[in-house]
Amino acid sequence: MKNLQVRDFAEAKDKSDTILLDVRTPEEFAEGHLENAINIDFYKDDFAEELNKLDKSKPYAIYCRSGHRSGLTAKKMEEIGFKSTVNLDGGILQWIKEGMKVIK
Repeated sequence: MKNLQVRDFAEAKDKSDTILLDVRTPEEFAEGHLENAINIDFYKDDFAEELNKLDKSKPYAIYCRSGHRSGLTAKKMEEIGFKSTVNLDGGILQWIKEGMKVIK
């Protein structure tokens, strides 16, 4: 798992086979998210089951509000066999602070 700054994360998420994963709550997601992100709530009881349904061979770019939940998620995903995960350092708060685009 790599922690990436905003510009590097933007580059990583735009690679054609990378899956963008938002691990915030549905309410947080609805307030604004990155384009093409899929939302799996970190706090849901079936979170681990939902992760296990994903394709472990694909690269994942993961973010949350501040980078904490996504960092834990990226680490967990690698432990269960995902080949490539990157975490947005500072989360969507840092993304917005640096003037990057959010979908509402």
